[in-house]
Amino acid sequence: MTELAEKLPVSRPAVSQHLRVLKQAGLVTERRDGTRRLYRIDPDGLGELRDYFDDFWGDALAAFQAAVKKGET
Repeated sequence: MTELAEKLPVSRPAVSQHLRVLKQAGLVTERRDGTRRLYRIDPDGLGELRDYFDDFWGDALAAFQAAVKKGET
């Protein structure tokens, strides 16, 4: 986390908190290597997030299209 925190404009505790939230959400995994913690994007969690946004935008665009068509008549 230190390497990551050094490149961000926030404190190390803030980075740690964000990583904890991402881990709880299933978007990153954590592996201990001695005293270090290594984080990696979890492809399964990212796939679920993508599916969610695909559904969200599909529904939003369908509703927008329906509203436009309703206004045309």
